[in-house]
Amino acid sequence: MAEYFPTSPKRRERTGSVDVPPLMSSSSSPLTEELQCSICLDVFTDPVSTPCGHNFCKTCLNKCWDNSQTCNCPNCKETFKIRPDLKINTTLRELVDHYKKKSPARKPEVLKKPEVLCDVCEERKLEALKSCLVCQSSYCETHLEPHLRVAGLKKHKLINPVRNLENYICQKHERPLELFCRDDQTCVCPMCDVTDHKNHNTVSLEEESEEKKTELMKTQKDVQQMIQDRIKKIQDVKHSAKVRKRNTEKEKAARVELFTDLIRSIERCQTELLEMMEEQQKAAEKQEEELIEELEQEIIELKMRNTELEQLSHTEDHLHLLQIYSSLCSSRNTRNWPEISVKTDESLETLRRALIQLQDTLQEKLTLTVLKRMQQYEVDVTLDPDTAHPKLILSDDGKQVRHGDKTQKLPDKPARFKICVDVLGKEGFSSGRIYFMVHVKGKTDWCLGVARESIKRNGNISARPSNGFWTVRLRNENEYLACVDPAVSLCLRVKPQRVGVFVDYEEGLVSFYDVESSSHIYSFTGQSFTGKLFPYFSPCFNNGGKNSNPLIITSSH
Repeated sequence: MAEYFPTSPKRRERTGSVDVPPLMSSSSSPLTEELQCSICLDVFTDPVSTPCGHNFCKTCLNKCWDNSQTCNCPNCKETFKIRPDLKINTTLRELVDHYKKKSPARKPEVLKKPEVLCDVCEERKLEALKSCLVCQSSYCETHLEPHLRVAGLKKHKLINPVRNLENYICQKHERPLELFCRDDQTCVCPMCDVTDHKNHNTVSLEEESEEKKTELMKTQKDVQQMIQDRIKKIQDVKHSAKVRKRNTEKEKAARVELFTDLIRSIERCQTELLEMMEEQQKAAEKQEEELIEELEQEIIELKMRNTELEQLSHTEDHLHLLQIYSSLCSSRNTRNWPEISVKTDESLETLRRALIQLQDTLQEKLTLTVLKRMQQYEVDVTLDPDTAHPKLILSDDGKQVRHGDKTQKLPDKPARFKICVDVLGKEGFSSGRIYFMVHVKGKTDWCLGVARESIKRNGNISARPSNGFWTVRLRNENEYLACVDPAVSLCLRVKPQRVGVFVDYEEGLVSFYDVESSSHIYSFTGQSFTGKLFPYFSPCFNNGGKNSNPLIITSSH
């Protein structure tokens, strides 16, 4: 180590108070230097002051301290036992804001380091070529010559010119900072190495710098990968938005077509219903007219009879009265009119049945249309043997599953169900829509739906949304349930032979349909899905052969 020589030229000292020159447009103006953070070498952003009086960007200083075991001032290396509570220097920030408004806009990455001038030049100062850490001065090419020629000076530590030479000198021993203490994560001089940092792990700045560069290269590679990942994510989001918009337009067109057909059906049914009511009204009016005509005819006949009776009641011909009495008093062929009524209730009942039939027809048409739309999202589901309970028997093509009573010797896979007789589909999904159908004819018990990849595989499982299951099931041959907490009993008009399962991941929707009758069974709505979902199947127990039929994955194609 060369002996320390005091500087011959008087070097400029930085102090806390600076005479601020007028604003200048040049990026290398004196004001630019004073408003520059020595960590990021850019104009301050949210400047803060340390207890020792130096200024830095708040974010830069916090990052510096976050990566170090001690809180040192990056300029003077003063150590703070307690991490200072940094407050923004409002006066300095106002000065920075004013400077930024007056200075031309420039990108931080093209900001050049301020020019370093020779400390020896007296009249016209030339640009420095090197800075000497021993002399603590910067020299132009002419004044650097002694350091290249004189034996004692040739041993001095020369670096590329810098203005903040004090940052390269130990403030305690006034020696160049040539070593790095890995224990304290700070730069030290040789005197520090044999005193305050004795027995510490110290290495040369060059060695530590090379190691840090290696780490920086790895960090840079990670950052570049992160950039690429985010660029790809943006592309994925844009693609997803484009696909969603296209699908939305298709959905809108399909909905318009659906409701147009429904409106036509309603109008047609309305026309048919009104025509039927009109025909019934005409028939009733004709019946009423015929009834009135018949009643009026009977009234005429009764009046004539009444006249005859009136005349006979005053006759003096006793023999004639007795001879025709029986025929006059005998009952004539007259109707029992009190039994005749207009059946308005029957008309209303006909109207009610017609409306119910219309409602059923529209519901069937709507469900059928919905099912046809869902079939465009149909996926090819195959059962995953690695998840199947040991008592389940899967077909070779992976499309059928039934309970086999006997436990099979199968590999003990983490994904396998150990207690519940369940199995999952091979392929999971974490976005979009899917639809698949399952043949359930002839079974007395079954359970179908979707489940999260993270569901419990060992022990008893309660199949409900809070546990990662969205299912419906048949129990005891005729009891249909939606597996929520508590279970919801389902009233179905007919026994489903094929069940369609539709899932919209983004909408949080899982719907079940009776494919044969085109009727809706149940829907889970407003769900929040995380991770992958897998088709879920449980043929349930064999039940002595009563429930031996398999669940069969079918296709609409």
